[in-house]
Amino acid sequence: MTATYTLDAGEIRKLFPFFQPHPEMRSVVYLDNAATTQKPYAVIEAVSHFWAYQNANVHRGGHGAGAKASELYEAARARVAQFVNAREPAEIVFTRGTTEAINLVASSWGETFVKAGDEIIVTEMEHHANLLPWMRLAEKQGAHLKVWRITDDGRLNLEALDCLLTERTRLVAVSHVSNVLGTVNPVAEICQRAHASGALCLVDAAQSIAHMPVDVQAIDCDFLAFSGHKAYGPTGIGVLYAKRALLESMPPYQVGGGMVQMVRWERLVWSEPPAKFEAGTPPIGEAIGLHAALDFIDSIGRDAIERYEHELTEYALARLQEVPDLRLYGPIPDRAGIFAFTLGDIHPHDIATVLDTRDVAIRSGLHCAHPLGERLGGSTARASLAIYNDTQHIDALIDALHEVRRVFGQARV
Repeated sequence: MTATYTLDAGEIRKLFPFFQPHPEMRSVVYLDNAATTQKPYAVIEAVSHFWAYQNANVHRGGHGAGAKASELYEAARARVAQFVNAREPAEIVFTRGTTEAINLVASSWGETFVKAGDEIIVTEMEHHANLLPWMRLAEKQGAHLKVWRITDDGRLNLEALDCLLTERTRLVAVSHVSNVLGTVNPVAEICQRAHASGALCLVDAAQSIAHMPVDVQAIDCDFLAFSGHKAYGPTGIGVLYAKRALLESMPPYQVGGGMVQMVRWERLVWSEPPAKFEAGTPPIGEAIGLHAALDFIDSIGRDAIERYEHELTEYALARLQEVPDLRLYGPIPDRAGIFAFTLGDIHPHDIATVLDTRDVAIRSGLHCAHPLGERLGGSTARASLAIYNDTQHIDALIDALHEVRRVFGQARV
């Protein structure tokens, strides 16, 4: 199969220390990007430079280093706002990751506005980060959790959503891209239908933020969450986008230093958003690293990344179909570069182990999506793409899968 590709992944790999020869590192074909992406030099250097030469706490220092740290931290917030096209930086709350961002919404907005008898809709394909907070909220508040089932080919039927929505629906929680199926959900249309019913919509963008343009105003989501480490940034930093009016209506998620205007024995006055939701010392260096990661993504171009990964996904789909006994889950075509599969009766953990001996790194298990795993019949192996992968990496995966079949006595056909 031949094609002309719009990016040179080999040149991009030169921007990442992980892919350079090093005595402590084994050279691998890294196909576990849905779990975490590798970090370019630019991100590592931005974080290291801060720790080495600019380290200070933010917002409360009466000295130059504190002022500089505050400037860099708030610049990162403004950069995130620009990246997702928020209306203003105040709509961006820094968290430790997607999980904390969604827990913040469930605990703060949910416990304030979701009452007994109300309804929350979640999809059958959700990661636990966008499922367990709503399960716990429903149990605590006496609300009803309604499951939007997927079709047999791993999609969401919009007419089925219309049947689930009622006047008691308070929220629809949906992933932009499934971390198992690779399904790209029509989140703008989902938000529109939720709003028409009087409900809000939360989008989990953990698997989309680094792979395609994400515009919160075009989507018109009420909340959106993502993690820096899945977008070539550091771990320990995430983002909650929320419409300003919602943040103003929500009580603090945690309380402590830096999120109050006034403390008296008889009275507390919370700070305005987003400070109201960032108690204590925030992830300063991590936010600066996220800023650098977003700059890195835009230096390549989000439209270019989306086109290239679509091309590479098409190549991978064609090659995966050459492997006998391989069952691929999720829609074909029209999907992101995430491939969950089984190979005959070989356990997915054994697949991953044999692939590791061939220097191909994938993931196996239920992928923090147990209800979906139950629907699919159990654990799967999963390969997932990023901009530094190329057709040679796909070819290495396919050759390694044939080796798996040989090792387990299933002759190559």
